[in-house]
Amino acid sequence: MKKRELLITAGILLAAVLLWFGIRLASPCSSASIRITVDGEEFGVFSLSKDCTIPIGDTNVCEIRGGRAHMVSADCPDQLCVHQGYIDEKGGIITCLPNRVVIQTVGGEDTLDGVS
Repeated sequence: MKKRELLITAGILLAAVLLWFGIRLASPCSSASIRITVDGEEFGVFSLSKDCTIPIGDTNVCEIRGGRAHMVSADCPDQLCVHQGYIDEKGGIITCLPNRVVIQTVGGEDTLDGVS
């Protein structure tokens, strides 16, 4: 490669990186939230952008940290909801069947499923 070609390539890469950072900084904060329902009734809608701990009745506790939510504790015997992991603005659902608690992502990124 000649020196001129190398400089052009480096310039294009630098411009691409700067453009990527500019888009990331200019994009609005995520508007994603989680909706918690208990026994089919809406318990509340909480923003993923604000860290908090949410007691859900006397049975479950949900925590939002760093734009992700997970079930911290539950009084159900199998604890599957606690082990389901995190959900974020990309989507996801956490369910606690014994206590009839459902936590799901609303808003956030539009995702495409693979079915057409």
